[in-house]
Amino acid sequence: MNEYPIALPGARADTLMWAEPGEIEPAALDQLRNISKLPWVEKLRVMPDVHLGKGATVGSVIAMRDAVAPAAVGVDIGCGMAAVQTDLTMDDLPDSLAPLRAGIEQAVPVGFNAHNGVTDVLRKQWPLKREADRLFGSFDALRAPKIAEREGRMHAQCGSLGGGNHFIEVCADDDGSIWLMLHSGSRNIGNELARRHIETARTLEHNLGLPDRDLAVFLAGTDEMSAYLHDLYWAQDYARLNRAAMMALVKAVVVEHFPQVTFRSEVQCHHNYVAEETYDGVDVIVTRKGAIRAGSGDLGLIPGSMGTGSFVVRGLGNEQGLCSASHGAGRRMSRTKAKKTFTVDDLAAQTVGVECRKDRGVLDEIPGAYKDLQQVIDAQTTGPSPLVEVVARLTTLMCVKG
Repeated sequence: MNEYPIALPGARADTLMWAEPGEIEPAALDQLRNISKLPWVEKLRVMPDVHLGKGATVGSVIAMRDAVAPAAVGVDIGCGMAAVQTDLTMDDLPDSLAPLRAGIEQAVPVGFNAHNGVTDVLRKQWPLKREADRLFGSFDALRAPKIAEREGRMHAQCGSLGGGNHFIEVCADDDGSIWLMLHSGSRNIGNELARRHIETARTLEHNLGLPDRDLAVFLAGTDEMSAYLHDLYWAQDYARLNRAAMMALVKAVVVEHFPQVTFRSEVQCHHNYVAEETYDGVDVIVTRKGAIRAGSGDLGLIPGSMGTGSFVVRGLGNEQGLCSASHGAGRRMSRTKAKKTFTVDDLAAQTVGVECRKDRGVLDEIPGAYKDLQQVIDAQTTGPSPLVEVVARLTTLMCVKG
């Protein structure tokens, strides 16, 4: 049994890890130490899927007092997961899921593709239309410079997947029940908002002496912080709407193939986001970059990689862990290294039984490029200070990648 959490040697602020220091690349450990030395950091928590990131480490939960670091959220503001359980079982599925995958890929733009304007699902489904009207109507109030030029793309990309590690999956739990799951964020508009505010933060005088300029912060009470949080909260809502729109499109395709299907309530969770929370009586701004909230009873989703399945979890409200948990398995090698290490034949071998792309275009997403998901789950479900409990283990049957 593990003895997590572990203190990070050389850290200044209160820093605890649900990961073995010897299993983390040295550059990521140095990055964590740099974060811990920022004068505004109250607490730093490190999840078991931790790995090197831009500015802040992926798998980090940073609680700051009177400050926020935009790079501690990252450029895909509000990136996260959505899932829904169906009443379908393995017995209802055909021998091949290729037609279903083709239907989903036709309904949901992937990669650099987008809708031709606002997708109909945002016009016709009332809860989605209401939220789209609110967000699109408040676009003009965004405060990042020159953001108005992205309005058309913002409309067209809502309900689209993107590329990289974003995915849409059909999965089965251990009882044979079929789930739909997807992973995406705020698309180009979130990226543009983040980059503009990060550039602003880097110019501020109080950030000039930082060990890493990517850790530049905004300070409470300033116009710059107010502008950033305003835009960030908008982008987080956009990311949630994007996932909801995609799920509606995926459900429609599933209904075409299985007219009798019904769906349970949807699970949604951000894993790149900001929240204002209180720990030990101190009000802090918490940034989770590659981490989900795991408050008591919170349902969360922790995916692996294409072919290795995912977990539905329930938070235990562990305040020592800042009510957080990992966002996935976490990469164990860079995309560049993965492409140099593995072949298309390796990809085919590692995704046997999964209906998915098996070409060089997704080679950097091969399961071998990721950490062992079961070990990541074990690190946060066992020992003296667990973060979550497992609700369901999901096996991947079909995966759509951009």
